[in-house]
Amino acid sequence: MNSRERILGRVRRALAKAPADETPIVRDYLREHGQRTVAETVELLAENLADYRALVHRTDAAGLPVLIAGLLDERGAASVLVPPGLDEEWLAATGVTRVTDRAESTPDELDRVSSVVTACAVAIAETGTIVLDGSPDQGRRRITLVPDHHICVVRVPGQVVSSVPQGLERLDPARPLTWISGPSATSDIELDRVEGVHGPRTLEVILVGED
Repeated sequence: MNSRERILGRVRRALAKAPADETPIVRDYLREHGQRTVAETVELLAENLADYRALVHRTDAAGLPVLIAGLLDERGAASVLVPPGLDEEWLAATGVTRVTDRAESTPDELDRVSSVVTACAVAIAETGTIVLDGSPDQGRRRITLVPDHHICVVRVPGQVVSSVPQGLERLDPARPLTWISGPSATSDIELDRVEGVHGPRTLEVILVGED
């Protein structure tokens, strides 16, 4: 028996003696702030993403491959990391070397990758937050934390919600959720903003209009 099992065992024994609390939990908080149309919600998302210093782009499904190719070219990307379930059409217009997401890849190998392209699970307008849940088109968590450049595709309006409570309703808490609000940054040292410490230094979000 390891330390984890001993601690959890003590918790279970303590809870077994506790009386059952059947008091209903009141959840009457606001589900969103104000009333917005779908278009206004998407605009709010774009504004808050930009406020967090993410680079926001817009296109339709037909223009997505060319836009991604252009962003990789502007970045001078020599390689791009691709989750196993990413739509192959998204990268059809680029000749950049593709790197497969492999479980055995080391952090050093991932650090040599120029860019990563993923989809997302949901985007929250009020907070400018994008959530990844490890689905096949998003890959494992570390592929979006190690490379310095992340291109994330958000389907609008289908993947956009107004608030965090609405976003949580779409997410499975058992999945490895990664919440992203702009590029990685910290101001812990003398309040100087330093980007790229805990994740990508550059986050580019593509809002793709759905048919």
